[in-house]
Parts: sequence; C-alpha cells; structure tokens
Amino acid sequence: MTEEKAIFAGGCFWCMVKPFDQMPGIKKVVSGYTGGQVPNPTYEEVCSGTTGHTEAVEITFDPAVISYRQLVEIYWQQTDPTDAFGQFADRGDSYRPVIFYSSLEQKAAAEASKEQLQASGRFNDPIVTSIEPAQAFYPAEDYHQDFYRKNPEHYAAYSEGSGRRGFIRQNWEA
Repeated sequence: MTEEKAIFAGGCFWCMVKPFDQMPGIKKVVSGYTGGQVPNPTYEEVCSGTTGHTEAVEITFDPAVISYRQLVEIYWQQTDPTDAFGQFADRGDSYRPVIFYSSLEQKAAAEASKEQLQASGRFNDPIVTSIEPAQAFYPAEDYHQDFYRKNPEHYAAYSEGSGRRGFIRQNWEA
C-alpha cells in the first residue's frame, strides 16, 4: 500500500479536518503549521504573526482509494477561494488559503483544478488561493487535534459563528 501526503491551508485548521477525515482512503489528518521560518512553533507564536506560519492540515492518504485531485476538490468546498487575506472570521496570514504541493504532479493537479474552478463561473471574483511548494510541517498541540470529535459543541458553534458553514451552504451545497 502506497501513502501520499497533501497539505492544505483554509483558515482555522479545526474546520479543515472533518471533511477529509471522513473520506475513504484517508489514513490520518493532522492539524499543524507550515510555511514559516521558526522550527516547531507553538500556537501562541503562530497567532502572534511573527513566525510566518499558516495553519494547515496534513492529510495522509492512499492514492489507490482517493486521488490527490479528489482531495483538491474537497478542499475547494471548505474554503472561500476568493479571499486571500484569511477565511471567514479568521483574518491574517496565518489563516490564508494555500494548497501546498510536494510534487510536480500535485502542483499540476492543483493548478488545473484552480483554472477549472475559475472558468466555472461559480464565483464572480477571481480565485486567489495560493499554490506553493510544501515546506516543513509541524503538528499543532494535542488539544487542536481532532477538535471536531473532542469538542463537538464548540466546533459546531465555531463553524457556524465564523461564517464558514453558511458560506459553504450558500456556495457549495446549493
């Protein structure tokens, strides 16, 4: 069995775990930080805006069961791809939407998917999600892992209150 990894940033990492975690072929989804210049940053350091990191999820998957392209399609449906400065109530660089690729094949799949989404006319504004090379990924603290399972009420309230859930209903589930 072959495993691959995908790294996606789409605002608060709490909300990026569940959609992937429940798909066949997903081995694990880890919340963490990537793209910065400080090794092993803490949540507080990342929130300070001084490390350059972005909250992200690292997905380990079996490409024989679910393709990278399918993961990218799931990713789009969790984000507002027209907002480069954060996602929903979460603002700033640590919440920016990014697809981090670890191979030329992943880069090509992400770019093709982005072009297809732009051409679809689903959104009036340009698709501004960044596609960047993967960098070191640092798992977040334990209390951030599997947040939707450990704190279902808080997760549900946050997902709705942040505006994410309403955006997804309006733009992806309609």
